Amino acid sequence: MSTDHSLEQRARRAARRAGCIAYKSRRYDPPNSYGEFMVVDAVGGFPVLGWRFDVSAQEVIEYFRR
Repeated sequence: MSTDHSLEQRARRAARRAGCIAYKSRRYDPPNSYGEFMVVDAVGGFPVLGWRFDVSAQEVIEYFRR
């Protein structure tokens, strides 16, 4: 459990360093949400990654690592 939480925190920090905000869906409710992350531009408010809360924390980290 703490491993998942620390991975989620790493994803949030990676997004924040790039000027974005990583939101995690708190429920699993398709077709609106897949229960994972969506990354939004902090200034413009538009989705950058995971438009349907469909990217994992690891995918967020890898996206901003590039």
